[in-house]
Amino acid sequence: MSQVKRDELALDPLWVARRLLGCELRSNSPEGEVAVRLVEVEAYRGLDDPASHCYRGRTERNAVMFGPAGHLYVYFVYGLHFCINVVCLTDGVPGAVLLRAGEITTGLDLARSRRPAVRKDVQLASGPARLAGVLGITREHNGIDLTDPESPIRLVNGTQVAEDDVRSGPRVGVAAAMDLPWRTWVDGSAAVSTYRRGTRRRARARA
Repeated sequence: MSQVKRDELALDPLWVARRLLGCELRSNSPEGEVAVRLVEVEAYRGLDDPASHCYRGRTERNAVMFGPAGHLYVYFVYGLHFCINVVCLTDGVPGAVLLRAGEITTGLDLARSRRPAVRKDVQLASGPARLAGVLGITREHNGIDLTDPESPIRLVNGTQVAEDDVRSGPRVGVAAAMDLPWRTWVDGSAAVSTYRRGTRRRARARA
């Protein structure tokens, strides 16, 4: 499969989110390779998006989101899980797409071993924490270049998703801008996660 190019990701996160559906994220480790076909994503802009980690400016934590595009932004949430994002836009302008769910295409046995509590294979990468878990992605992978052919984690082109099969709706669990329809998914995929509306009291920014 051909590699997704950096200039294809150096665009508005809303466009990139649609572009990523059907692409594969492939992760190699000493244990083997796991790949997922992306079926659910969420777009986050930067300084004009109150649900974004970059809304209040650049910090050591969110520096990767400021570019260049095509890098992996990894963060730890609720003290329990890692979430992974594809950085978008141009160098110095923050934006990213949160990867929410995927279908396992390679390395099913390894994916099962990494998420032993999940009973159904279709749910192994259903949700951002499960997705990061089956791919073996942790904070040490923050900043990896997904467009580099030599990278252990690569973003490649997959089966294109027809427009009739694409749906959009509100983002999941955010405390601000919660009604923006910036979550995009493949209609009919059993791997798409369950929608949970955020609350201003408990939810946190995603990316």
